[in-house]
Order: sequence, then structure tokens, then C-alpha cells
Amino acid sequence: MSSIDSLNCRRTLDVEGKRYEYFSLPEAARQLGDIDRLPVSLKVLLENLLRWEDDKTVTRQDLQALSDWLQARRSDREIQYRPARVLMQDFTGVPAVVDLAAMRDAMAKAGGDPQKINPLSPVDLVIDHSVMVDKFASPAAFGENVDIEMQRNGERYAFLRWGQSAFDNFSVVPPGTGICHQVNLEYLGRTVWTKEEDGVTYAYPDTLVGTDSHTTMINGLGVLGWGVGGIEAEAAMLGQPVSMLIPEVIGFKLTGRLREGITATDLVLTVTQMLRKKGVVGKFVEFYGDGLADLPLADRATIANMAPEYGATCGFFPVDEITLGYLRLSGRPEATVKLVEAYCKAQGMWRHAGFEPVFSDSLALDMSSVEASLAGPKRPQDRVALPQVSKAFEDFLGLQLKPTAKEESRLESEGGGGVAVGNAAQNGIEYQHDGYTYNLNDGAVVIAAITSCTNTSNPSVMMAAGLLAKKAVEKGLQRKPWVKSSLAPGSKVVTEYFAAAGLTEYLDTLGFDLVGYGCTTCIGNSGPLPDPIEKAIQEGDLTVASVLSGNRNFEGRVHPLVKTNWLASPPLVVAYALAGSVRVNIADEPLGEDRDGKPVYLRDIWPSQQEIAEAVQQVDTAMFRKEYAEVFAGDEQWQAIEVPQSDTYAWQADSTYIQHPPFFEDIADAPPPIGDVHDANILALLGDSVTTDHISPAGNIKVDSPAGRYLREQGVEPVDFNSYGSRRGNHEVMMRGTFANIRIRNEMLDGEEGGNTLHVPSGEKLAIYDAAMRYQQQGTPLVVIAGKEYGTGSSRDWAAKGTNLLGVKAVIAESFERIHRSNLVGMGVLPLQFSAGADRKSLGLSGRETLSIKGLDGVEIRPLMPLTLEITHTDGKRQSVEVLCRIDTLNEVEYFKAGGILHYVLRQLIAN
Repeated sequence: MSSIDSLNCRRTLDVEGKRYEYFSLPEAARQLGDIDRLPVSLKVLLENLLRWEDDKTVTRQDLQALSDWLQARRSDREIQYRPARVLMQDFTGVPAVVDLAAMRDAMAKAGGDPQKINPLSPVDLVIDHSVMVDKFASPAAFGENVDIEMQRNGERYAFLRWGQSAFDNFSVVPPGTGICHQVNLEYLGRTVWTKEEDGVTYAYPDTLVGTDSHTTMINGLGVLGWGVGGIEAEAAMLGQPVSMLIPEVIGFKLTGRLREGITATDLVLTVTQMLRKKGVVGKFVEFYGDGLADLPLADRATIANMAPEYGATCGFFPVDEITLGYLRLSGRPEATVKLVEAYCKAQGMWRHAGFEPVFSDSLALDMSSVEASLAGPKRPQDRVALPQVSKAFEDFLGLQLKPTAKEESRLESEGGGGVAVGNAAQNGIEYQHDGYTYNLNDGAVVIAAITSCTNTSNPSVMMAAGLLAKKAVEKGLQRKPWVKSSLAPGSKVVTEYFAAAGLTEYLDTLGFDLVGYGCTTCIGNSGPLPDPIEKAIQEGDLTVASVLSGNRNFEGRVHPLVKTNWLASPPLVVAYALAGSVRVNIADEPLGEDRDGKPVYLRDIWPSQQEIAEAVQQVDTAMFRKEYAEVFAGDEQWQAIEVPQSDTYAWQADSTYIQHPPFFEDIADAPPPIGDVHDANILALLGDSVTTDHISPAGNIKVDSPAGRYLREQGVEPVDFNSYGSRRGNHEVMMRGTFANIRIRNEMLDGEEGGNTLHVPSGEKLAIYDAAMRYQQQGTPLVVIAGKEYGTGSSRDWAAKGTNLLGVKAVIAESFERIHRSNLVGMGVLPLQFSAGADRKSLGLSGRETLSIKGLDGVEIRPLMPLTLEITHTDGKRQSVEVLCRIDTLNEVEYFKAGGILHYVLRQLIAN
């Protein structure tokens, strides 16, 4: 540890005969002032600063600022935070390892030692984002999907295996094992971390950053962690602190208990809606209140998981007896459990009855008021009570509800007509499949997926799904034939306990066969729909639906042909597969008929709390220990991958998955000075809530897109395109895929959907990539204009990298989501924010204007400095408005001046 310990707070802790050294918060409080009522999440930050105090990156003033937070309940102090470890998944992990490999090449080219490019903190990469639901509703689906995954991703996996052997402190969990956040919750996380150094064992809070926004799930275990961009995570791996402002902390008080029939999913959708309404972007949320005493840890993890959806940096749950119980259940060593209890109590981090910290602001929820809900049709914060889902769908279509029989009769007697209920013909679009003829209508549920770590980590909602399936099968119900159903748990423990509870056969009967252990549908890897169904959707321009137990339902994410997507609990996913349509009000209307032709309602097959509790008792420690005994080993296909042994990577010129990126080619030269941007064209004019999915899609690559054309030129057939997410190691694909989402709307083209733009000088409509390349040839700088919440969604580094490679100098928006703003700075793209009252509409922007950004020439850049945006309209009129430079911290200033965060790190390593 590098601490100078100016407060003399280093102490020892004896636990079960083992001695640990730690930095005592109560001792620090003797000089800093009383910190007992500081939020526990901030106590974790304070301990981190105590441990890393060096009078350079961490000073005595930083420590005092955290104590002083109690008075103002907020702070503008910038601190340097060093997490204990880094978590990655393969979509973000592959480009991170590509960057590290390229940095090693640059280091060698500059005459330095490539081994200097090496993780200094433990890094775990879990391969979970690549498996697709190609096969489903079959006992062979899992094996077939794994085989297809290995064939598709052989290059990527060989590259990751090289990285595992080439880099220290870098471990890979092979495919077919689980989802990174569930593996983190069930196995990797420790709550209290330990490290041996110079013969001393140090104990300190387990903390992490992850290259996936749902890293926040681990906060349910009392582990402070959140998602960062791959760029920022790489810097953290290489020893750079995470620069951050001491956050505001919003307290969320939970009281009461969930009522019969209400699930953790219903709870988290309610929490998400409340916090989005409150406004918690860039803030910590910490849960407290005596309702936590009865809230299972899996429910806490579900709530913590969706912090990105409610906009917070994290959703933190302090440690208590519930935490210890889960650590024991999941097979953590008893010595770890004892240390967690002793350490947290010694540090004042233990939650006890009646404890209420001081918060910046707070809100409360009586859990007995929660009702059954879904979220949709396209945002996770848009909660809809179960009885209102069918109406919400009709409202989405802009149609009235179909009249009741009584209303129909009245209309006819009055000479009136019926009311249109869809885009297609009244009887839907007829299609044939497996020798039968069916009609597909608007509102048809074509995807029903039990997916995502958000819910598959929670035995109560998973068992509820299994029990509902059992009761449905016993009554003779079946899923509708147009529903693509799938079960993709986040770990193998789930299939263990389904089998132990005797529920697997019933899920299989309804088509919820195991398809893989990975994110699947939740991240857009839903795979193709059967051809007749895809053709029917396209022929009728049908607005169909997916229902998934995931955390994201943005446009174009789940499947390109599915316009409405609904987040739901696993049992409701099964129920909608039986109903077959979101136009069925399953709260009141039957799901189908039993063998005697009698209607079966949801209430008839919904399991009781007692039934669920009895099923959950089947989950035991032996299952966790069995499935995690050889978590890094992998199957025979993984072990058979040949791994070259070398410090630097042997790039393959013909690879379409892994290519040497261009970011560090001129790293030996001094970075160019920062200056004003003159006469830039607008590449895209975008609205509110543009997500990182819109900017850098993870899903299908269209054949006629720039990326599709590139792959065909390399000899790749469309059937082998795979996805954008799987090709993030190839900048040629990813820069062509930037702004290529089929649902993105560019207001320069009157809101037309798709990744096109107007090339202003010629007046031509081009793909955004093609227009950007033409502008680059002409030497024209570019800007992107956007509305509120630009960059919401996954912490996708390629949303910033691709923006950089297209030649975009600045993104000017009304507001930014935290991670993407940081990523833009980390790639040398200037994030600018319109001043209050100004936006693209009030300024009358059409996208044809030229823009200049002034105030950078010859000045020292400082955080949050004002700049001037000068607009030249097509009629020659000029106007100037002030914009705010969203380089928020002094560290970010240095990164931006160096051309990016990795450029800054690499220049320092070369110099040393």
C-alpha cells in the first residue's frame, strides 16, 4: 500500500486466528470529525483514499472533503479513486485487449519494454455476450448454440486465450459458463478483499469497475462497483486512478414487504420509474430502511443491477446478516464470511435496525404498494401496470381499443362502423409453418425470453416461472406457435436448482429449453425468427412484441423487426408465451383453454409465495461449489484452442475480427495543440435519449450497410456476418457501424429511420460512414448535435471510438449520460452542452449550417469552462451562443490534451 497515513489510522484486526492490517475509519474520524452518519458508500470511498494517500494523487484535503460532505451533503471536490479490480465481458473485453496489444506494439516501436503494458489490478473477463439463440425449443438447442458460437468466434476466443497467457493478473471465464454479473455475484465478489504485500495481509472493501453498465449488480452484495467505458477500464488496469467528483448520494428508504403474487421484477421496475422521475444521473443511490431486513439478497441484486436504467452511478446496499447468509449459501469460505462481518462492524459499514445515514436527498417506498408491472414498449423506466399493458400497446400504435361487443352493437344500430385495430388486415397476415396455417397480428408476442442476469440471478422469480410452467402444462396449455421461447440463465446453478425442484421438464414442454448461459436476447442476440414469421411481419408491416426478463428494451435492440419490447418477470414471460399477444389483458382475460375447453386465467396458474419459498429451499451450497469448482477450465473446444506464446500479438492481415487499431500510430510525436474548430459541418442532428445502441449497435449487420459491404469485400458471406458486438476487435467494421442502428432518426432527413445523413455540400443522402469519409477527404471537421440524455445505455467504448474515427471533433447535446461523456473525453472528442434555454430547435438548426467552436485557441483548458458556438445559417446569418465544455475534471483535461486517456498513459509509460 502506498499510503503515507497522515492520520495514523493503520490498525490490525484479528479474525479466526488470522491477522489483517486495515485503515480504520473510526480512528480517522478522531481528526477528520464525526463520520458515523456518512452514507456507507462514501465510507468506502473514504477508506480508499486513506489507503492510497500519497500527497500527490490523494491529499489530506481530499480526506477532509469527504468528512465535510456531511455538512453540505454534496461536494465539488475531485478525488482519485482506485478500485480493487476490473470486470469485463467479451464484447467490451476484446477491444480492450486489442488496445493493450496495440499499446505493446507502440511501446516496442518506441524502444520500450512491452511488458510495461500489463494489468496492475486483477482483471476477470467473462465470455457471455457472444452466444445467440439460433436454435430453440429443442433439447439439443444448448449444444447446437455452443457449437455455432465456437465456430463463429474462434478468432476472438483464440485472441483472448493469447491475452490470458500474455498478460499478468488477467483471467478468462470461458463461454458456456454464465453472465459476468451473475458470476461476479455468485463467485468472484468477496465483499472484503485481501492482499498480501511485504509479508502483511491487508483487508479492505471489495470494489471494482466493469466494462458493462450492469456491473452495478454487485452493489447488492455490499461491493461498490459501477460500469465505465472500456477506455477508462483499461487505464484503471494500467494503474491510473478513476477521476471523479465526490458524488451526491440519494437515500432510498424501503419499508414493508411485497404482497402475495408480486415479484422482485415488479419491485425493480417501480424503483426504476421512481428514481428516473427523481433524477439521479451521476449520483450514488444507497438503500436503507428496516424493509431491508426482509429483502433477500437476490432481490437486492436485481435492484442494484438496474442502476443504469434509473440513471444512477450505482445502487448500493450496505452489508448485514442477509449478506452473510448469501455468502455462505453461495459457497464462499467461512473465513471470508467471518472477515466480512468483523471488518464491516469495525469500520461502521454494518447495517443495523434504525440506521439512517445523512443523504443529499431521499425518497421512500412502501413495498406493500408495489403492483404487478411490465416496462415498455421501448424504455425500461416506462413502467406499465399489468392490466394496462394492452392499452399501452394500443396507445403506441395510436389506435383506439377495439370496441366491446356492446359498443359494436351500438355502433351498428347507429349506422357507425368499427374501429381500426392494426396496421395489417383485420384477420392478420396468414403464414404457414410446419404444415399448419396461422394468422399473425399486430401485438403478437414473437419472442418470449427468460434472459439476463437481472432476473436469472434471482431464484424466487426463476422458481416462480418454473412453477407457473408446471401448472400450465398440467392444465394442458401450450405456448402459441409463433412465439420464439428461450431460457438463458446467468449461471449453471440455475439449471441445477430447476432440476432439483423437478421443474425442467415443464419449462421444456412449453419450449423454454436451455439455449445457453449468456446474455442472449437481453443484448440483442435473440437470433433470427423463423422465416415465415419474419416474412409475415414484413409483408403486413406488423408491430409485434417481445417479452423478456431483461433490463433493456430500446428500439432496435432485441430484434430489428420487433418494434415493441416489454420487460417482465420470468413468470410473466411464460404467461405471455401462452397468451401469444400483448393485446390480451392477461390480468383479466384467459391465457387459453384447458383440456376440457374451459378458460384458464393467470390467477389459476400463478404460484403462491409458499410454493415459491418451498421451491427456493432446493437451492443449496453444493450447487454453487460444484458449478464454480473449475470455472476457468472450459470445455474441450475451449481447451483445444491453440495459444501462441509471445509478448506481442501476431496480427493477421486477413482477419475480419481482430485488426491492429490506428489509435497509437503517432504516439512518439508530441500531441498537437488544442485549438478552435472552424467551419464544421453537422454529421447528424439527433433528438433526445439517443443511446449507445443507436450510436454503436451490437446486433445484426445489414448486408447493404457500409459494414456489410466491407465484410463482403473481404469474402465474408452474410450468413457469417455475426454481429457488431462480436466484431469490436476490428475498427474497420466498427467505424462503419457507427450511427448505423436501423432505428436511429436523423432530423437532417426529416426523422427518417436508419444510419443515413445529408452530405451538405453535394445535397446527397449517404450512409453516415460514407458521408464522414467524404468530409475527411475534403478536410472538413464534423460535429454531432443531439438533445437530452445523449449516450444513455450500455457503457460502449466504440460509441466514442467510432465517433472519433469518423472525424467528429465535438458532440453538442442538451445533456449527457455519465459514462458516454467520459468516453468521449477519453477518445479526444469534445463534449459540449447547450446552455439552459438553448437547443437545436430554439436555434433553428436544420443540419445544413456550418459551426465554429471558439475559445480554445491559446488558452489553458479548465474543467467546465464556457466556450462559444458560432452558427452560420444557410442564408448567411450568424449567431453566437455560449456552450459549456463538459470536460469535468483536471484529469480529464490532461487526457484530452494528450489525445485521449490511453494516449496519456502510453506517453507516460514510454517516458519512464
